[in-house]
Amino acid sequence: MFESIQLIILLLVSSVLLVALFSYLRLPPMIAYFVVGLVLGPHAFGILPDSESSRHFVEFGIVFLMFTIGLEFSLPKLNAMRNILFGLGSSQVLITIFTVILFGIFFGLNLPAAFIIGSALTMSSTAIVSKILMERIDLNSRHGRLSIGILLFQDIAVILILILIPVFNAQDTNLVEIISFSVIKILLLLFIIFKAGQPVMNFWFGIVAKNKSRELFVLNVLMITLIFAYVTKLAGLSYALGAFLAGMLISETRYRHQVESDITSFRNILLGLFFISVGMMLNLDILGNNFLLIIVLFLCLTLFKVALITLLTTLFKYELGVGIRTGVILSQAGEFSFVILALGQESGIISGDILQITLAVCLLSMLFAPILIPFNGRIARYIAKGYSKKTETLMKQLEGLGHDFSNHVILCGYGRSGQYLGRFLKEENIDYIAIDIDLNRVNDASNAGENVMYGDASRRIVLKAAGIERAKAVVIAYADDRSTEKVLNVIREAYPKLPVIVRTKDESSVEALQKAGATDVVPEVQEGSLMLASHALVILGIPLSNVIKKIRVFRSERYKMFRGFFAGETDLDQDNNLQERFQLHSIEIDKYFFVVNRPIKSIPLKEFNIEIQHLRRPNMLENIEPREDIVLSSGDIIVILGLQADLNIFEKYVINGNK
Repeated sequence: MFESIQLIILLLVSSVLLVALFSYLRLPPMIAYFVVGLVLGPHAFGILPDSESSRHFVEFGIVFLMFTIGLEFSLPKLNAMRNILFGLGSSQVLITIFTVILFGIFFGLNLPAAFIIGSALTMSSTAIVSKILMERIDLNSRHGRLSIGILLFQDIAVILILILIPVFNAQDTNLVEIISFSVIKILLLLFIIFKAGQPVMNFWFGIVAKNKSRELFVLNVLMITLIFAYVTKLAGLSYALGAFLAGMLISETRYRHQVESDITSFRNILLGLFFISVGMMLNLDILGNNFLLIIVLFLCLTLFKVALITLLTTLFKYELGVGIRTGVILSQAGEFSFVILALGQESGIISGDILQITLAVCLLSMLFAPILIPFNGRIARYIAKGYSKKTETLMKQLEGLGHDFSNHVILCGYGRSGQYLGRFLKEENIDYIAIDIDLNRVNDASNAGENVMYGDASRRIVLKAAGIERAKAVVIAYADDRSTEKVLNVIREAYPKLPVIVRTKDESSVEALQKAGATDVVPEVQEGSLMLASHALVILGIPLSNVIKKIRVFRSERYKMFRGFFAGETDLDQDNNLQERFQLHSIEIDKYFFVVNRPIKSIPLKEFNIEIQHLRRPNMLENIEPREDIVLSSGDIIVILGLQADLNIFEKYVINGNK
């Protein structure tokens, strides 16, 4: 028998190798964890024991999965998508569960077991779908928005399912009474979260954050999550529900993004253990004996979900092709399917062959999803001829418009930036064609007489239809750098000399976009700063010619003066990617610090990815250029530039010399 340390080493080696292999094959890492659990589990080689301690790891994995989902919930986001969420999403979930319950009872299952299976099969994989939609730049398409909306409602439905699982287990109690009591308890908890909890949580996290200790911050998050999980368990609900509510509470505070960043590694490890434990539940003998049944049920599940979602989307006034694409995207089971099945087994509601077959169907559907989803467009065009014809019609309209122009500008993206640029071009009598993937925006703008057409600018056929061969320049006005790089790659393959001007948020992506082929990159945050500075200097009496000269110098140096900024608490609310931005931070050197009386050249700045931007000394009005020969003294203030994580590590080095 293996010792504990040997088991851990074997588990880590197996996980690392298989996750690397599955990532190379572009398959979800969670499938790799399933395989590890299946191969090493009690029903195969029997190396991993099915013990009480491993089941505790399962509970921790579920807790942190639900906590992270809770962090993703935002009341404004839910309100903006309410029609999709509570119309299309609720219909899909309820009809799927009800249909599975009917079939389950017909084939001899009891109501609780049929409910668990229906709840598991109604779910789809947020991880797989969102990853593929992001890679294909489809998140803002109609089928992308519908898919995300339905996934969000499925996440909401999990809350109710988590309430009902303990209810079904309480067989000697009046179900109506216990459901009503559970609903009252959950409403009370929600009231605490949104009315009383938010100010308390903001105050408490503020105290913790002032200590500037990441360890304390992470410990605090773990403490709050587990306290909420324990309290809901005491209230007769589940650990997972408490963790979800803790995530929802923290999502309404200004510390949400920091929390999400700090717990990611812990969550992924615990989730890996959860999926390994699910793999351990699979019995190869039972799966082998029911192989054909599993294949048939997998095909039935896929076809049923595609057909149901297609039907519902057409009833909600969407095109047939859009419905088919959404159905294909959401045709698989999801991560929550295994959470529901695991809790159902723990509660004694489902077990044996039924559990094994359901687990296998869910796993097979998720394995097949990355292969099926990329073909959603082809499937829709093959089945819905009208959808294909509409695409062809739109392309012909774009081609007709493109043939009328020469020496024009192509605007990729017609949001605010694209529209403002279009007005400037019109003032200068420069022709332009705008391409946008938001159909509502396209309809409004084209009805107003604008030269804007619906299409995906990352497709070569769309750019060709817009007359790119005769265009003078292309402007990419996307807010998302990934989408911009995709369009740049397409343009540079066929038109390497065509000027392409690109918009980005700030300086962090300038070099990457230039390498991708951008002729010029305009960081909007820095340009706003330049405009503010120029107005202020003119008002202060600086001659306009001098102001223009300074602005030109700053631009020629690629915004070196504006690189980095001092981040505050409000930036946490306004910037989701704050941890990835270059920031400025000032450190006052104390006489006890490690770097006192040391020259700057002796400090390994490159090891920390840090630059010293300025040096200020007591009783000196001007900043000193941080030359390498300068020796740091007590009272000096150094202004450093780097990413937030590197700044924190470097500050510790400045104080105590630890790398």
